[in-house]
Amino acid sequence: MLSSRHSSFRRQTSSTLIEGRWQLIFTTRPGTASPIQRTFVGVDFFKIFQEVYLRTDDPRVSNIVKLSDAIGELKVEAAATVKDEKRILFRFDKAAFSFKFLPFKVPYPVPFRLLGDEAKGWLDTTYLSHTGNIRISRGNKGTTFVLQKKTEPRQRLLSSISTGIGVKEAIDELISLNPIRAKGEPEALVGEWQLLWSSQNQISCMLQSEAESLLDVAANGLEGLQNFGNYGQVEHLIDVLPGFGLRAIGNFVVSENNTYIVTMAETAFLIGGKFLLPVEVSGKFNLELLYIDNKIRITRGYRRITFVHLRVSEPTKM
Repeated sequence: MLSSRHSSFRRQTSSTLIEGRWQLIFTTRPGTASPIQRTFVGVDFFKIFQEVYLRTDDPRVSNIVKLSDAIGELKVEAAATVKDEKRILFRFDKAAFSFKFLPFKVPYPVPFRLLGDEAKGWLDTTYLSHTGNIRISRGNKGTTFVLQKKTEPRQRLLSSISTGIGVKEAIDELISLNPIRAKGEPEALVGEWQLLWSSQNQISCMLQSEAESLLDVAANGLEGLQNFGNYGQVEHLIDVLPGFGLRAIGNFVVSENNTYIVTMAETAFLIGGKFLLPVEVSGKFNLELLYIDNKIRITRGYRRITFVHLRVSEPTKM
């Protein structure tokens, strides 16, 4: 029987650890492999990568042949569908060369639509390490792949949050390697953000008053959303219990480089996601921007707690 450490990863296709760019380090190549597979499973002469992105509006699995640093690469993409906890169904639908010496992509001359079932396949993930660094997969033609995650600092942070191991170290690495470019610009925060992780996961019960407790909840965000608007508005939507939440509305202004003052002016309970029960709570707290890009935001806020947010959409109307 597998230990609990490994059994928790039986649902590989639903794990965030499967997402990202993987480098092929070993493969078997049976004679039954299709022409497409035989083109893309060799590791003797080229570096081969596989990208898996399932949590998007357009789920895809892509195979990438890196010809050389000087020449470029060939990328073959497939539309993907998750069938079950191990299997991904795919159909190759486009491919192109990206040459370093050309400013445009060159289509790969394969008529995928005419290949029929040869352009289709499935990929089973039979093993995914608890750290998300190693994956073993088997294809529909019997080919076995051993892949190693090629992670950028941002991906390492997401993997650390998923496993709960080394999050603070990954945050420090990302901040040190990626200095903030948009200093003191309110537009940097604009969008809807989902809280992924905080350095204090539970709100302290030893607070001085009910008002301070509600402000604490609003400032920390729990498992809810933060929506920063184009004109300095901010909205917190916080899930406290199923069918019961908290909505706090206010504004934010730049105080100094990378520091924002957030003022919460209106607070109300949400019941069933629709009904509002106003609560007389207001307050201010500072939000220090430690890192931001188009997807990830790291801040230090109320009570010096560190937060990691994921941008889930562009700004919505408030």
